[in-house]
Amino acid sequence: MNSDAPAGALRPTDSKPARRSLLRGALTGAAALGAGLAVGAAAPATAATNHRPRPTTPDEALRELAAGNARWRTFREKHPDETHRVRQELVSGQHPFAVVLGCIDSRVPPELVFDQGLGDLLTVRSAGEVLDEAVLGSVAYGVLELDIPLVLVLGHQSCGAVRAAVEAEESGEKLPAHIQYLADQIAPAIDHTTEGDARIDATIDANIRLVHDRLAAEPDLAAKVSAGELAIVGARYELTNQLVHRIA
Repeated sequence: MNSDAPAGALRPTDSKPARRSLLRGALTGAAALGAGLAVGAAAPATAATNHRPRPTTPDEALRELAAGNARWRTFREKHPDETHRVRQELVSGQHPFAVVLGCIDSRVPPELVFDQGLGDLLTVRSAGEVLDEAVLGSVAYGVLELDIPLVLVLGHQSCGAVRAAVEAEESGEKLPAHIQYLADQIAPAIDHTTEGDARIDATIDANIRLVHDRLAAEPDLAAKVSAGELAIVGARYELTNQLVHRIA
């Protein structure tokens, strides 16, 4: 994401106000009680005013995430946006700069991986980054209602959901209850040109690309991409060295 990042690190993409709805007012307006990119449109009256500049384009958002990941990997975290002032500002609304669709794996929390704080990221997590209506709706909310300019699909090394899907296909055995649904969604990404751990690793990358392409094919999101207001990026987190690098 930044110029001094290691080879393969996540880097910006070439990409350049949306409607204000009652839904946004209900969830993020003044009545609400409740790493980095900023929205391209002017902030609504109820949006949080942050003490540090927010990214306003997809490229700026990617650079902020890259910088945060570099801090995380080198144990130089800033733990931004956790102060009393920020917590009070966020009572009136939120203005996150990136949607991160990641796995539920406890080793890959986006706010830590990208060294971001409260109000910075809209995180959506499902096993294997699997899409369903709830996940799609959550991503769409961030893009269409909060004007977020970047969606990052974040897979990771040694993904248990991908391993389960690969092993279930190979054995022909059904997985318990709703876990089979996850395997069925990941199955189209299974790489049949390799075997063993190499197959699982290759499928992790293929699954990231599959989810990326499915999101990019959503008409509302595609329109934002075409207008230069949104980038959808696929990336992978390596547990061994904590690097996030671009896949799609």
